[in-house]
Amino acid sequence: MTRIRVLGCSGGIGDGQHTTSFLVDGDVLIDAGSGVMTLSRTEMKGIDHVLLTHAHLDHVLALPLLVDSVGEERSVPLVVHALPAVIAALKQHLFNNQLWPDFSRIPSVEAPFMRFSPIGIGETWALAGRVFTPRAARHGVPACAWEVAANGAHWLFSGDTAGHPEFWHQAASFGPHDHVVVEASFPNAQAALANLSGHYHPIALAHDWQAFGCHSQLWISHLKPGGEVAILDELERALGRPVQALQAGQVFQLSGPT
Repeated sequence: MTRIRVLGCSGGIGDGQHTTSFLVDGDVLIDAGSGVMTLSRTEMKGIDHVLLTHAHLDHVLALPLLVDSVGEERSVPLVVHALPAVIAALKQHLFNNQLWPDFSRIPSVEAPFMRFSPIGIGETWALAGRVFTPRAARHGVPACAWEVAANGAHWLFSGDTAGHPEFWHQAASFGPHDHVVVEASFPNAQAALANLSGHYHPIALAHDWQAFGCHSQLWISHLKPGGEVAILDELERALGRPVQALQAGQVFQLSGPT
């Protein structure tokens, strides 16, 4: 049974909140926000693959520290899967030997602590009975969503995004036993800022959910600290039903309908 553990799901930090990161079965990490820092070093050493939605700091900030902390104790490189544009941004702005060492070439080009693996929208990657697929998203920088399929069940994470038809067509194909995790970063009063930065606000999210006829379980992530109650209240009014906010420590079990 595939397990997806929420390490962090907030749109910021403080008061025990951590930014986006999910651990899949102990060996795959989806995004590398500050939630990674809640893991033990033993758990960190068990991570073989990192899947990134985009290159913004709140989704990658723990990656350089993760590699630095356990790379020497691993027998194989940590593999980072992302869109080519995301990998290019990490090479230019993060692993550039100025802000952080280039661990894709350390301790040697032949045997680095980390290597990059580009993947395109819609390309599938299978590992140990699980299928990972990047799906389309729309953000202020190149970005994707990630879908995890295992045991006949699906889990779809939007990453940071505003509305994108391809994402919602995929979400609408899921049934009531599947899970869709969507960000909602700003209240309706900040709709202009949400649109400008490529994020959802409640009215826009509710419109897309209803317009595409989604029937799976909806979870809300990336709520800005201090604004959680207002955003959720507005979303519940827009949808006409209760909504569930993602919680750090929450575990999804992909086992399919019973």
